Amino acid sequence: MEKFKKIIGIAAPFTRINVDTDLIIPAENLKTISKQGLGKNLFSYIRFNKDGSENKEFILNQPCYKNSEILVTGKNFGCGSSREHAVWALKDFGIKCLIGSEFADIFYNNCFKNGVLPIVLDTKEIEKIIKIIFSLETSELEIDLKSQFIKTKENEIINFDILPYLKKNLLEGIDDISKTLEKKKLIDEYEINIKKKYPWLGKKNG
Repeated sequence: MEKFKKIIGIAAPFTRINVDTDLIIPAENLKTISKQGLGKNLFSYIRFNKDGSENKEFILNQPCYKNSEILVTGKNFGCGSSREHAVWALKDFGIKCLIGSEFADIFYNNCFKNGVLPIVLDTKEIEKIIKIIFSLETSELEIDLKSQFIKTKENEIINFDILPYLKKNLLEGIDDISKTLEKKKLIDEYEINIKKKYPWLGKKNG
């Protein structure tokens, strides 16, 4: 997993509440186990019309937000099923950070496992940010994970909280697999000792 670096990028306001993982990435796109290529189907139910053309009303289809790296979300974003593909699709599309007042628990944790930063702020701060980024001239935000702040184009600083170990994982690019591999030597030693102590384990009968 790549290390999370400071972001200076366009933020898109997507204030719909209770956005579930099926809306983020429809079930018919879950056949793959690859993290690449899912971005083209992100929000496809509402991003495209029935004839396959772009829905011009959808926020990420509007010219000023097409290259957004930050998504400011409505309450309870990422609810529904626990599919990790939802985060894969967001990241593959180019979204590196989510800012909202509430995220579904499993979705929130899946973000950290895949190098996406979910920032939780209170409702008033979310409303303040949305009001700012609705203007093309001020739609850019700076996200500094190391110093834990968001900076708007109006030079307003908004601090955010994050658990230290989750922050460390993102800054160092560590996921669950990386954590396990760090203990490989201890795991190997344990397996050798177990085989010596209980030599019959693992042997097939007969």
